[in-house]
Amino acid sequence: MVEAFCASWKLTDSHNFDEYMKALGVGFATRQVGNVTKPTVIISQDGDRVVIKTQSTFKNTEICFKLGEEFEETTPDDRTCKSVVTLDGNKLVHVQKWDGKETNFVREIKDGKMIMMTESGNFAVGCRF
Repeated sequence: MVEAFCASWKLTDSHNFDEYMKALGVGFATRQVGNVTKPTVIISQDGDRVVIKTQSTFKNTEICFKLGEEFEETTPDDRTCKSVVTLDGNKLVHVQKWDGKETNFVREIKDGKMIMMTESGNFAVGCRF
């Protein structure tokens, strides 16, 4: 149920984020900022639409979508992707595709925290909110 994710989540820690950004081709200066930024992710639901806002001192982004329907997304590092978000059991699965590449974000709630695992190519990132 999406309702379980509807809250404000503050990033507390992440692992392998710099390697992930390098794999995406993110420049050095942007990676330096990204590595010290601790964004807040706000997930809400409005009828059949889900809104995910990411707020930080670096950049604010917002995506709005219906579960299972493809939408166009501009990422914080300015990639334009075709994305789909689905609910798989108790996990929110977000797939981004661009230029023949793919990234998967899997969000789940564990012990009152939102855990997000990201995979792209050979890189995996873990974040805890």
